[in-house]
Amino acid sequence: MAATRHFRAGAISTTGPARGIPARILAVERMLKDSVGIAVGDVHPMIVDRFEVSLRQACPIDKPHAASRRADQVYTRGSSGALEPGAGEGHGTGATCLNCGTALAGPYCHSCGQQGHVHRTLTAFWHDLAHGALHFEGKIWHTLPLLAWRPGELTRRYVEGERARFVSPIALFLFSIFLMFAVIHAVGGPVDGTSEARRAAQADTAEREELTAKLARLHTGRADALRKKQRVAKIEEEIKAVRQEIAIRNAVEGKTTTADGGSFVDIDPDPSWGWLGEAIGKAKENPSLLFYKLQTNAYKFSWALIPISVPFVWLLFLWRRQYRVYDHTVFVTYSLSFMTLLVVTASLVRAIGLGEGWSVSALIFLPPLHMYRQLRGAYALSRLSAVWRTVFLIVFALTAATLFFVGLLALGVIA
Repeated sequence: MAATRHFRAGAISTTGPARGIPARILAVERMLKDSVGIAVGDVHPMIVDRFEVSLRQACPIDKPHAASRRADQVYTRGSSGALEPGAGEGHGTGATCLNCGTALAGPYCHSCGQQGHVHRTLTAFWHDLAHGALHFEGKIWHTLPLLAWRPGELTRRYVEGERARFVSPIALFLFSIFLMFAVIHAVGGPVDGTSEARRAAQADTAEREELTAKLARLHTGRADALRKKQRVAKIEEEIKAVRQEIAIRNAVEGKTTTADGGSFVDIDPDPSWGWLGEAIGKAKENPSLLFYKLQTNAYKFSWALIPISVPFVWLLFLWRRQYRVYDHTVFVTYSLSFMTLLVVTASLVRAIGLGEGWSVSALIFLPPLHMYRQLRGAYALSRLSAVWRTVFLIVFALTAATLFFVGLLALGVIA
């Protein structure tokens, strides 16, 4: 142990075999030797500081049995290795943190933040679970009203350091993504796309059946006209017109019907496309698998919307150096969280029978309004400045969504 280290108290011993070692270190080492058999010279000076504070607050330093009660929380260096810290409980002032060993001056450790009072019971486990859920719920009710109506204020307050009161942007985003996919899986999306596709397929089938029946009637009429030796030129023109309509429909709508009533465009890949043509061929053979991959990848890689969107927001404030990339990231994450929760709300509105009109209207009109309010509040913009940035932000959002979808499609086709 070097004698050049500064200590808060105690004199330096200049005599005896431990020359140059502070006298208070020697005293603590002697107590440890007497109580638990730790050799003199094995105790790190920093640990002595913590040990001495605990001893002064808990008991007189001249009682070896007091040192014995604290010795299991002391780490030592030397050939004997390190003693495990105690797994009991710490109670406020006078104890040491069981996580980092810092002397406690209250119910929580000022160094690592761990609570000083630690339990090892099953009841404590369920208490921690309930506390975590209720703690998150308490923050949620502070966060959601601001996110819905004053998103700019929420963003600004979080960026400026008011964070213990609100749910963090990334935690809220991940929670909203999980909730959105759970709701869509349970009740469907805000627009019943499956029903629309099924209705379109049924209408297409009905039209094709009508054309086929008309063609059969024309052939029957032509045969009757030939038996009666009547002119069939007009009937043949009608037959030709119906056949052309069927051929055009088949050429334009060339498709294969999927299991859910939808359709997948029938693309014939060129052999020169290489791996891309092979991937498209696989997707053509099993479009339902491609749709499943799109859903799975959208859930797994939803976080990618954040790094895709942040550069676009940064461009809106390129000449304003007071705003950092972190500020834009918080803005984007809270904005995406609102949009995700809006999809959840619209899905539930449609599910309870209020109609798709309300949900579609909300999805069309609320996002621009929310972007405007968040921009103006978060960046302290004037009305005009917030309006033109909102227009560009809508374009950038559509661009980011397109890039995200193209990435999902590439993953679905290639994988």
